[in-house]
Amino acid sequence: MLVALFASQAIGFAILWDYLQSDLRAAARAELASRAAAVARLAQTVPPDLLDELLPISSTDTSRFWISNDRQVAIESWVQQAFERFEVPLHDILGEEGRANAGYRLPAGVDAGYFMEGAEWSLSTADHSELPILTRSLDFARQNGAGVIVPIGDGRVLNAAHYKNINPALWRTHLPLSLALTAILVSLVGVLTVRRIASPLRQLTRAAELLGRGEQVSALAVHGPEDIRRTTVAFNSMQERLQRFVADRTRMLAAIGHDLRTPLTTLRLRAELVDDAELRDRMLATIDEMQAMTEATLSLVSQDTSSEPTRTIDLTALVESVCDDLAEIGHPVRFVLGERQDYRCRPEGLKRVLRNLIENAVRYAGGADVRLVTDEKGVTIFVEDEGPGIPFGDLEEVFTPFFRLEESRSRETGGIGLGLSIARAIARQHGGDIVLSQRDPGLRAALVLPQAA
Repeated sequence: MLVALFASQAIGFAILWDYLQSDLRAAARAELASRAAAVARLAQTVPPDLLDELLPISSTDTSRFWISNDRQVAIESWVQQAFERFEVPLHDILGEEGRANAGYRLPAGVDAGYFMEGAEWSLSTADHSELPILTRSLDFARQNGAGVIVPIGDGRVLNAAHYKNINPALWRTHLPLSLALTAILVSLVGVLTVRRIASPLRQLTRAAELLGRGEQVSALAVHGPEDIRRTTVAFNSMQERLQRFVADRTRMLAAIGHDLRTPLTTLRLRAELVDDAELRDRMLATIDEMQAMTEATLSLVSQDTSSEPTRTIDLTALVESVCDDLAEIGHPVRFVLGERQDYRCRPEGLKRVLRNLIENAVRYAGGADVRLVTDEKGVTIFVEDEGPGIPFGDLEEVFTPFFRLEESRSRETGGIGLGLSIARAIARQHGGDIVLSQRDPGLRAALVLPQAA
């Protein structure tokens, strides 16, 4: 806004300044013509011996008068004569003693060459009725100077020259003050406008980030410009629909889980009545597997609607406590203690993620090394082992629900295959992710968490 303001002011000033210069030059030429006409009339009436005293008295700081006998003088010669007369200060022309440093002098850098720049004959000044019809006029010194040649009879002419630099310094004009005052007013209005727009936008941004992390967000107040108000209303409507959709899905899944328990219990009772012990054990194992898969599936989908409140905790202490709990029951877990790191999260959910990653490392590699790294992007918790690892092509497949590796992580030792799916769902609910990468030897699991909102 300020750049546009300065540009428009500068363009406007340039246009107005050009008109102002034209008006100043026109006024100076009109005054010169009027003074030349008056001096010409005096020169025609006064005795010749008084004429030499009349011309210096008629001169001013910016004008000079002299008599010559050449009506067809070349313009270069005339300009040179004018320059020689302007080189002499007015007080010297008038013979005033003791004023050597007083009065107007030509500015530094103004010489005969400068006077010749733009020197040309101009339009006749015959429109001024007080001047004779044969009067000639000219411009010089980039139109900062003007001249009039007035015939006064007997082959003589009155020469009148005017010079004044009408290009003052920029800082001597009203432009700097005008720009400063306008910039201050525009800045105040701009700050108020931006604050009015930015405040609801910041509120909307924070609410969207919290909603993306699975937190409950109350309906936002609708205020600000029209576009912001409509966006806020759309966000509130979207949030309400999402919450209603998730709640309906949760109730449906809870009902399905409840309804499945009844037939599974019936199957278990009927299986126990089978006389063949081997067949009975196989049937009961299948029923147990179906029940475990049902419970795990319900646990997976319920992660999106966890009712655990979000709060700020010491993340380093949380990771250390999980490692200590597993170490106390005999798991070889080593934690590299670091600096305290406060983080806003759902602690129980993160504990479940860490416990799953660490238990996998212990189960398949015999131990785990855990460390926490903080940078400008967020927090990363590494769980590293030196086991057989996972083939490169399966690093993402292991997050697919019910996916199980056939060798080191088989059906017999690997459970149902929902542990990593649930862990990634919780991590993404926090706005983060779980990334697996190969080591030599072993596997590295990284729980990546963004900066807290």
